[in-house]
Amino acid sequence: MNTPVLDVCAGSRMMWFDKQNPVATFCDIRKERITVKDTSHKPDGTRTIIIEPDTLMDFRNMPFKDNSFKLVAFDPPHLVRAGHKSWLAAKYGKLSDNWKDDIKKGFEECLRVLEPGGTLVFKWNEVQIKVREVIELAPVKPLFGQVSGRSGMTHWIVFMKPIRRKIE
Repeated sequence: MNTPVLDVCAGSRMMWFDKQNPVATFCDIRKERITVKDTSHKPDGTRTIIIEPDTLMDFRNMPFKDNSFKLVAFDPPHLVRAGHKSWLAAKYGKLSDNWKDDIKKGFEECLRVLEPGGTLVFKWNEVQIKVREVIELAPVKPLFGQVSGRSGMTHWIVFMKPIRRKIE
């Protein structure tokens, strides 16, 4: 797909206003429809989570060329501990035991596919891992960010791929 925006961990596309936005390529490592117990959602006590990426891929090894996108959204799984039948794990995915290496590779891949001067929007919920631990894994420093959510644990952080200028 040739779009200016890439969402590398789109999942159910819950942060998107337009879940079919034509300017974006939606990716995920899984394609599935999961029905889980959730009494807060429907009268029958279930919730269905639909994950249908445009491109099935691993954010640690993307099939895209260098400098291909203007903006990349990176909202990786943030849970290391979650029950086997947890709807949170079903909805968001779960990190591996090697999560630090995975997130570091994810940052590197996101920056690789961004064009110089491109924007990386990173979302992280620090319910189990503090955002400072994750930011240390990024190869560039963040420009700015914002804390959100009812408990103030979700962080939106913006990075920019460096622009390499020729020295005269």
